[in-house]
Amino acid sequence: MTVAGSPQFTRVLRDHRGALVLTYSLFTLEMLGTLTRPYFLGVAVDGLLAGRYTGLFQLTVVHLLWLLIGTIRHMYDTRTFTAVYTAFVTRVVRSNVDRDVSRLSAHSSLARQVVDFLEFDFNYIIEALYNVIGSLVILYLYDATVVGICLVALVPMLLFSWLYGRATARLNLGRHDELEKQVDIIAGSDDAAVDTHYNALRQWQIKLSDQEAWNFGVTEVLVLLVITGSLLATTRLERNPLQVGAVIIIYNYILKFASGLETVPYTIQRLSALKDIMRRMSLGEPTA
Repeated sequence: MTVAGSPQFTRVLRDHRGALVLTYSLFTLEMLGTLTRPYFLGVAVDGLLAGRYTGLFQLTVVHLLWLLIGTIRHMYDTRTFTAVYTAFVTRVVRSNVDRDVSRLSAHSSLARQVVDFLEFDFNYIIEALYNVIGSLVILYLYDATVVGICLVALVPMLLFSWLYGRATARLNLGRHDELEKQVDIIAGSDDAAVDTHYNALRQWQIKLSDQEAWNFGVTEVLVLLVITGSLLATTRLERNPLQVGAVIIIYNYILKFASGLETVPYTIQRLSALKDIMRRMSLGEPTA
């Protein structure tokens, strides 16, 4: 499944591909700055302890460039994704074959979720990739044992994420089924039906929240194991003591890797919800 699973949305993406490429390029550069700042911080600390200021200058330049790119990207994001949403939702309304008001209203809301995925969740995925892959590369330069610990932790995380994705796919299916009935139920002026509908939505949300709570617990246990194992590995280097800057670099990238791990189950859940949304929206589009 791709984000562009809907023919209507594929056309919208094609129409705005230039703006999307630019905004994601800016975000990629922003993440490159985020990834490299801990490294330059460690270099700056070691330089200052030795009476050198070159590292501090490098850190300042990197930080200012990151700040400039991030500011421009945040401003450009809003312009890009509001334009994408406007184009998408108007196509959804105009192409609705049977003009089912309840389903059309639900699909308009779901269209917002699709664009939110592109604007926010896809950025989280890019950031997670930077944190996981970039951290492993830099950690390898200092201590390969830490990289081994991180890679071992990835195995149960990926297995758990797969199970989590299957569970949330089922729950999102039921929640979206209920959402598609909303306008008709409200228009029907049946108090009992309204109560039943909103209680059903409440129950679906509780079940999703429970899954997220289990996800949080399991993920944080794995993160704790990674941090603990990595700390033990790096502090056993009596034969090759680390400089202060190197310690800062290693611990910062351990935390970045852990942050990337925390994003994996969330990404699976969002992709699962997006798959169901795109399927529903495709059903309401003309076949020719």
